[in-house]
Amino acid sequence: MTEALIHEAVCRYLKLKYPAVMFNTDLSGVRLTTGQAIRAKALRSSRAWPDLFIPEPRKGHYGLFIELKREGERLYTKDGRPASDHIKAQDGMIQELRSRGYMAVFACGFDQARGIIDNYFKATE
Repeated sequence: MTEALIHEAVCRYLKLKYPAVMFNTDLSGVRLTTGQAIRAKALRSSRAWPDLFIPEPRKGHYGLFIELKREGERLYTKDGRPASDHIKAQDGMIQELRSRGYMAVFACGFDQARGIIDNYFKATE
């Protein structure tokens, strides 16, 4: 499953399982013209911003950020370093968001993302 399809599936899941929960996503997988892509880039603070944000305080966090990846995608090398410069930037953003009181994580595949979301909301069900 592509990252874009995982992204869509996670959004559908949120709407079905947690209909009252607010969330926002980037436009992952949406094809933009060059001009639109340049404008979209100008409208965010960093290219490394996570794919999904749920602004619902839980478990001592201000909200949940998830960076979605394909199932099985390698995030780190065997010695623990980020597998690419892009992953390194995303990991840095995740660490920064954590330092500011958010839960921020990578999720590889739909099942992992669903588990993270369900665990995040479990304390209040």
